Amino acid sequence: MDSTSLRSMVMVLGIMVFWANGDNYVAAPLIVEVARDFHLEISAAALMITAYMLPFGFFTLLFGPLADRYGKARIINLAACGTAIFCALSALALGLTSLSVFRAVSGAFAAGILPVTMSLIGDSFGRDPKEMQNALGKVLGMMFLGGASGTAIGGALAYFGSWRLVYLVYGLAGLIIALVMWRTIEKRPGSATALEFRAAYQEALAKTDLLKTVAIIFLNGFSVFGSFSYAGKFVEVRTGYNILWVGLILTCFGLGTIFGGRKAGTWRAKHGNKLLLGAGMLGGVSWAAMGAWHSPLWLCLSLAGFGLGFIIIQSSLLTVAQQLMPQRRGTVMSLASFNMFVGGGLGTLINGQILIRWGFPTVFVGAAMLILLAGLLAATCLPKISPMPPKN
Repeated sequence: MDSTSLRSMVMVLGIMVFWANGDNYVAAPLIVEVARDFHLEISAAALMITAYMLPFGFFTLLFGPLADRYGKARIINLAACGTAIFCALSALALGLTSLSVFRAVSGAFAAGILPVTMSLIGDSFGRDPKEMQNALGKVLGMMFLGGASGTAIGGALAYFGSWRLVYLVYGLAGLIIALVMWRTIEKRPGSATALEFRAAYQEALAKTDLLKTVAIIFLNGFSVFGSFSYAGKFVEVRTGYNILWVGLILTCFGLGTIFGGRKAGTWRAKHGNKLLLGAGMLGGVSWAAMGAWHSPLWLCLSLAGFGLGFIIIQSSLLTVAQQLMPQRRGTVMSLASFNMFVGGGLGTLINGQILIRWGFPTVFVGAAMLILLAGLLAATCLPKISPMPPKN
C-alpha cells in the first residue's frame, strides 16, 4: 500500500472512530430528555447507558480473534455498519425497552471498532514503529475528540431538535463513513488459520511483557476515563455555562490528543522513553491543577495538557503491545481495549464515591497521580528506543 493510500486509510478510520466514540459519549446528556419523553425517573432512563456498555465490554474480547481469522477490514466494516444501523434505529424507539435493545445491539457492534482499527493500522505500518505510533495517535486523537465533543454536538442537536435527532444524525453519519470504508479500504485475509478464542488468549496471557503493557493501559484507563466522566459537571459548576459551552470546553481534551497523537511516534523516536515520563508529568500537573481553576481559559489548558500527556503514553503502549504479538494483533488490541474500558469503568465507580466524600479536586488529584505513575511505569517497562541521530 503506497503512502497516499495509507494516509487516506488513516483519515477514513479517524472519521469513523470520531462518530463511533461520540455515539458512546453522547448518551449521558440525553438521559434527562429520554426520561421526560417516556415519563420515567432519571435513574430508570440510565438503563439505556448500561444496556450499551455491558455488551460493549463483553464483545470487545470477541472481535479481535474474529479479525485475526477473517480479516480486519471485513470485521471493521461489519462492526461499523451494525453500530450505525442500530444507532439510527434508536431514534425510532417506542419506549425504554426498545431503546435499550437498540442500544445494546449497537454497543455489541461498536465493541469491534476500536481494537480492530488499531490492529489494522498495526498491520499496515508494522515495519516502521515510528509511523505506526503516529498513525495510531492520529486515529486515537480523533476518537477522543469525538468523545470529548459529543456533549457539545449532542447538546446542540438536542437543543434544536430532540434526543431522537441526535441518534439519527450519529447513525446516518456512521453509515455513510462505513460505506466509504467498504469501497476504499483493501480487504486482506486474516493472519490466523483457525478461529480459536481460548488458544489466542492463552498465548497472549503467557507473555509477561504483554501483561505488563496492558496493566499500564488499565491504569491509564482508570485515570483518564475514570475522572473525565466528571469533568463536564465540574466545568458546569465552576462556570455556570450551559451544556453546549461546557461541551466546547471539554473538546480541548480532544484537541490535546489530536495535537499529540500526530507526532507522538516521532517524539518518542527522538527522545526515547524519557518522553513517557515527561508525558506523565505533563498530564499529572495539568489534571492536579484542574480543581483549582474557575477561569475557562485555565480549564481549557488543563484539559489540553491532560489529553496531550495521555495520548503520548497510550499510543506508545499500543504500539509496543502490537509488536509483541504481530501475528495476533487483533487479539492483542481486544485485550488492550478491554483493559482500558474496564479500568475506566472501575475508575468511574470509585471516583463517584470519592466525589461524594471529598469533592472534585480530590478526584482530579488522584487521577493525576495515576497518570504520573502510568508514565513512570511505561518509561521503565517498555522496550527502550534509541533516540534519532541529529540531522547534519
